[in-house]
Amino acid sequence: MGIFTIGTGPVSALAVAEAAADPTFHVELNQEALNLIGRGRDIVEEAAASGQRIYGLNTLLGSGRDTAVEEKSLLAYQVQVIRYHNSGVGPYLDRAAARAVILARLVGFSRGGSGVRVGTAGFYAELLNRGVYPAIPREGSVGSSDLTQLAAVAAVALGEGEAFDASGMLVPGAKALADAGLQALQPAAGEALALVSANAYSVGAGALALVRLQHLARLADVALSLSLEAIARYDGGGNLSPFSPAIQRAKAVDGQRDSAAAVRRLLSGGWLEDVRREASVQDALSFRAAPQTHGAFRFLVAQLRSGLEVELNGRGDNPLVDVESGTMVSGGNFQPMQLALSFESLRLGLAHVGISSERRIAKLYPPQRAIRARHLAAASSAPGAASALIQEELPGLLWYSAAGLLAELKFLAAPATLGAPTLSADIEDHSTLAPLALQQLEKSIDAAEKLLAIESLTASYLLLEAEAAQPLGNGTGLVAGRLADVLADRPPAPDLVERSRTVLREAVDQLFTETEEATP
Repeated sequence: MGIFTIGTGPVSALAVAEAAADPTFHVELNQEALNLIGRGRDIVEEAAASGQRIYGLNTLLGSGRDTAVEEKSLLAYQVQVIRYHNSGVGPYLDRAAARAVILARLVGFSRGGSGVRVGTAGFYAELLNRGVYPAIPREGSVGSSDLTQLAAVAAVALGEGEAFDASGMLVPGAKALADAGLQALQPAAGEALALVSANAYSVGAGALALVRLQHLARLADVALSLSLEAIARYDGGGNLSPFSPAIQRAKAVDGQRDSAAAVRRLLSGGWLEDVRREASVQDALSFRAAPQTHGAFRFLVAQLRSGLEVELNGRGDNPLVDVESGTMVSGGNFQPMQLALSFESLRLGLAHVGISSERRIAKLYPPQRAIRARHLAAASSAPGAASALIQEELPGLLWYSAAGLLAELKFLAAPATLGAPTLSADIEDHSTLAPLALQQLEKSIDAAEKLLAIESLTASYLLLEAEAAQPLGNGTGLVAGRLADVLADRPPAPDLVERSRTVLREAVDQLFTETEEATP
C-alpha cells in the first residue's frame, strides 16, 4: 500500500495520477496542511461574524451575487447550493478519474485558500481511503470551475446523490457512506461553494492523461525506430545522421534531443549503427524530421505537466481566503485558461505525430505486397501450404485503419475552447471549456496509441519476414520479439491491435525505466 502525504509543499501531477489510479493508496494530510486549513477557516468565520458581504458566503451566486442570504438560512443554503449544482449528465467517470477529482480537490483544500474546516478536508481524505466511489457525470462543466462534477462528489458527502458499491452497482450515496463507516457531512457556512468551485476534474483527469501522454511520447520513438530498422532492410533507408548529436546540438529545441537520443538508444548494438552499411543519403521527412516532430510533442507534454502543477499548487478558489492578509477576496483564479490551451495544443501535436506515423506505414506497404506475392508463389508450387502461408500475413488493410485513425486525429485537433456561450445573465460571459478540450484529448490519445501500435506491428512483421537477417538494436529487438509472440497467435485485427497496445505499454515501461535508472 502506498501513502500519499499532502503537506504545504509542492505536489507532483504524476504523484496525483499514481495515487488516483491505485485505490490501495492511503491519503493523509500532515500537520502543516491541517494548520494552514485551520487558519483559513478562522478567516472565513471572522468574515461571517463581521457581517461583511462576501460572495457565496452570505450572498447568492452568479447573477444573484448582490443578493444577501439571511444568517438564519446560511446552513440550509449550503445544501441548496450543492443540490442546485449537481446537474451533470452523460456517462459516469471511471474509478481512477473519480478518485483523481476527489484527490485534486483535497490538494486544493491544503493550499489554504478554500476556507473549509479541517474536518471537511479529513472527510474527503476518508472518501478516498475507504473506497467511496461517487457517480460523477462526465459532462456539465464549461471550465469555469468544474461545478457539476464536484457537486456530484459533494452530494455523496451529504448522504445524497449516487455512488458505486464494491460490485459496481449504483447505490444511494447514503448507503455508500454507511458501508464505508462514514456519517454524512454537515457543511458549514461557505463550505458548499468551496466544495464545488474548483477545477478538480480538469486537473485530476488531466494528471491521468499526462501519464498516457508520456507513454505516447516514448511509444512514438519506439515505432519510429522499428520503422527505421524495416526501411533499412527493404528500401536502403534507415540513415541515422538526423539523430546524431551534431544535428541535435545545432538546434536546441526542447524535447528534440531527448527524442533523438531515445532512438539512438533503441537502435544501439544493431545493424543500423554499422558505418560500413550503405544507406540512402536522406530518408523521407517522416523519418528524417521525426525528432523535430516528436520533440515538439514532448515539449507540449512538459508544458501540460507544468500547467497541471500550477493548478495543483495554486489557489483557484473564489472567493479566495488569503491567509497572509487575513481577508477574503473575489477573483478569477478558477479560470484555468493555461490548462485549457495546453489540452488544445496537445491534440494538434498528436495529429502531427500521427501524420508522420501514417506516412511511415505507407512506405512500409510495398514490402508487404512483395511478401504476399512471395507467399502466393510458394503456395502455387505447394498447394497444401497455401492456407498456412496466408495465415502468416499481417492483416492487409491495417494501413487503411491507420489512415482512418489519422483522419480522426486531424478532426479532433480542431479548437474546442472557443464555443462556450455566455451564462448567468451575461455575468459569466467567458468560459475555458477545459473539460471539453480534455475529453477531446483523451479521444486523441486513444486514436494515436492505436496508430502507433499499427506502425510498430507493421515494422515488426517486416523484420520477422526479412530474408537477410541482420541484428536489431537492443531496444528494437526486445519490442519486435514481444510483438512476434502476439503475431504468432494470429488473432483477428481488433484483438491484434489491442494486445499489441498492452505489450507495447509493458515494453516501453521496461525500456525507459531501465534507461532512467542507468542515468546518473
